[in-house]
Amino acid sequence: MGIFRPPPRAVLFDRDGTLIVDVPYNADPARVWPMPGAAEVLAGLRRSGVPIGVITNQSGIGRGLLSADEVAGVNAAVEDLLGPFDVWEICPHAPGFGCICRKPRPGMVLRASRRLGLDPVEVAVIGDIGIDMRAAAAAGARGVLVPTVVTRAEETAAAKFVARDLAGAVDLLWGPG
Repeated sequence: MGIFRPPPRAVLFDRDGTLIVDVPYNADPARVWPMPGAAEVLAGLRRSGVPIGVITNQSGIGRGLLSADEVAGVNAAVEDLLGPFDVWEICPHAPGFGCICRKPRPGMVLRASRRLGLDPVEVAVIGDIGIDMRAAAAAGARGVLVPTVVTRAEETAAAKFVARDLAGAVDLLWGPG
């Protein structure tokens, strides 16, 4: 059995380090590689009729290191490899800009939930670092951390729910099966 009842009605994923290998400030679609198991997990959610989305900080735009078109090209490569998403939310701002969208603030979770016609309490967020979990909590959504080599020990310790991989995160949300 899963730990959440009722199960979420949609799942939002962090992009870098969760769905695809994190290549800092990546502007090259050829450098997009899926994380292990991502394609299978996403396909399973789609088969089950669960809406899925991406929430991603892309401060490279605000820092002048990437253009919005370059980020769009990388996002298109993500969809080419992993299939379509129901919603994308991107924060283009650099840290310190003061926006409400940049994780750990809740703006992208709130906007994605609204665009899906859901209350954030009906949504789960899966990510690889503490700001993903803090954004979920700030919006009232559920969060599952899938640690990677960049996840700090204190982020893992602070997370309410932790899974070893994406399939394990879905198991926490719905139960194995």
